[in-house]
Amino acid sequence: MASSIDQAQILFVDDEASILQAIRRVMRTLSATCHYASGGEEALALMESQPIDVVVSDMKMPGMDGSEFLARVAELYPETVRMILSGYSDGDSVLSAINDGRIWGYINKPWDAAQLIQTIEHAINTQQMIAERALLKRSLEQYQSYIKDQFEGFIGRSVSMQFIYSAIERAAPSNASVFITGSSGTGKEVAAQALHNLSKRRNEPFIAINCAAIPSELMESEIFGHLKGAFSGAVSNRDGAAALADGGTLFLDEIGEMDILLQAKLLRFIQTGAYQRVGSNKVEKVDIRFICATNRNPLLAISEKKLREDLYYRLNVISIHLPDLKDREKDAVLLAQHFLQHYVHKEDAVVVGFSKDAESFLVSYDWPGNVRQLENAVQSAVVMAQGPLINLDDMKMAMGISGELDMRSEFNEPQTIQPSQPVIQPIEPHEGFEDDALGNSQSVTPLHEVERLTIENAVNACDGNVVKAAALLEVSPSTLYRKIQSWKEQA
Repeated sequence: MASSIDQAQILFVDDEASILQAIRRVMRTLSATCHYASGGEEALALMESQPIDVVVSDMKMPGMDGSEFLARVAELYPETVRMILSGYSDGDSVLSAINDGRIWGYINKPWDAAQLIQTIEHAINTQQMIAERALLKRSLEQYQSYIKDQFEGFIGRSVSMQFIYSAIERAAPSNASVFITGSSGTGKEVAAQALHNLSKRRNEPFIAINCAAIPSELMESEIFGHLKGAFSGAVSNRDGAAALADGGTLFLDEIGEMDILLQAKLLRFIQTGAYQRVGSNKVEKVDIRFICATNRNPLLAISEKKLREDLYYRLNVISIHLPDLKDREKDAVLLAQHFLQHYVHKEDAVVVGFSKDAESFLVSYDWPGNVRQLENAVQSAVVMAQGPLINLDDMKMAMGISGELDMRSEFNEPQTIQPSQPVIQPIEPHEGFEDDALGNSQSVTPLHEVERLTIENAVNACDGNVVKAAALLEVSPSTLYRKIQSWKEQA
């Protein structure tokens, strides 16, 4: 702490010059920088230009007394440690100042020099802790000010979604192609729309094509357009997505479902901006930003000849991966509340929120269908709920779940699951683990081995579901995960 004392700034305030002179003599042994003032007004003027860590003031001074002065310091400089010089007759005023938060401590008159030095050093160390805590609080508040609950159609304040918001904000102004990956229902089209909305092309068209929803024989026409009579059913000229998106953004969803031969034409179009309508020899040029998405692993799709490698690398200039809902902390509750408000209005229902057990389920459930599945579940629950609050039974009914739930994690308080099956079976006897183990020291199994066998038996009985096993054993899932990981490392 020597360095903090060396850098400390201390201010002594007293209307008696002899008192200040006596303090000055004592403080010569301390490496801190000391300042002296003869009254409250002078001290406040000094503090405007000089940051002070510790201020020590007399109580009884003409004009602004010590109590008023320290109250002003507390208001203007709350991180400054405030102390008073007090005589024994000042007991009531000292107690009042402490209770009001104006002062941190006091120094008795007359003082012992060693005790005065020790008290000042303690005050300096206390001020450093106060300043560090205040800095941490400001940093946390600043960080929280950047946390977004909503962003361009997304709902969620989880850390993983903050990264997504940041990535979209940085990528949007560019003209570079973006490749979005993520499971079905995670919001890939929402991300594409956000990229367009925040780009320089925001006032131009955003055209989206789902490559999985259009027959392969019609896809070329869908993208490039066609002339009348180009094929059976082409009764008139038709603009494709290329012409419609000129100047704007073309979003190709589920690009891995596009016919591999058409992907070659798409690659040439992306590289040159030139294309031909089906049935036409005329080359047309457009200015388009490309955004693509897939719920497949693109590298796996390449190995399976579902996606051209050269097309992938041409499109994958900027990559964004959307997390599954189960990996978004408590975002499921925020999303559910958002969908609740929407469908309460749409269905004219009298539902005001979710019960605590329903919220616990929202966070704990795996949501294999992600946000899309959650939205459908909330809509159904709004329609089917019998009370003003949607409870756990309402959610189970909405999702067609009966019996035991597959809970992934805990929400707030640990939850006890009462399963009908599976039931943990007793550990089978094995070598070194006999019926009289407790009575025969030669056959006693070490406690850590009994614990490991019990946990492994529980996990096996739950088909590998560690969270279920933890609930049955009445321990935290993190405890089991930690122990299992340590056994793996030992192996």
